[in-house]
Amino acid sequence: MNMGGFLAMYRLRYVDKKTVENNPAIGYTMQVFVKVKTIQEEVLMISAGDFRNGMTIELDNSVYQIVEFQHVKPGKGAAFVRTKLKDIKNGGVVERTFRPTEKCPQARIDRKEMQYLYSDGDLFNFMDTENYEQVALNKETIGDALKFVKENEMVKVCSHNGSVFAIEPPLFVELEITDTEPGFKGDTATGASKPATVETGAQVAVPLFVEIGEKIKIDTRTGEYLSRV
Repeated sequence: MNMGGFLAMYRLRYVDKKTVENNPAIGYTMQVFVKVKTIQEEVLMISAGDFRNGMTIELDNSVYQIVEFQHVKPGKGAAFVRTKLKDIKNGGVVERTFRPTEKCPQARIDRKEMQYLYSDGDLFNFMDTENYEQVALNKETIGDALKFVKENEMVKVCSHNGSVFAIEPPLFVELEITDTEPGFKGDTATGASKPATVETGAQVAVPLFVEIGEKIKIDTRTGEYLSRV
């Protein structure tokens, strides 16, 4: 729907009762508009049972990022969700519990795709590839979001009301193994793994048969090995 159509529907909220009675189509359109508006408002609410790490919610007039959550089912009493929430403005972390059905508004976050250029001490530099503007973010803001990201890779810079608070790496990356203990060809024992270092310096658990020089696919959300490339 274009803006003109939206404004026309919005103005329908203010028509008088007689106009609606004489124009059933207008009354129907108003009902549809109200229904759509209600659905849109519900979409912005998120139940605690659907919490995931990295999500942002509005709570007590602040915006928090979920950094840890756990579904708890005690032997007695009702189930609940235990969380650790990071205030995106001051970095403070609080612990809160929620009923699984309890809802919170999901915060509106701006995500801008930018290129990770390089690090300089505790500063990490990014560039907007559309206008070539650069921004430097400190280690406190970055956290460990870049542990699996190489220089010149694209990431998403997250901000709220113009204030950057986090970096989102690609969901999956392919990195080369630079160090690991020798394995054995054909060793595919289920569940057996060993530590390995990838080219960004991060460590990941890999199957015994993975060797130095091989490339692997990693899920950056969990840091888990997925497959060889």
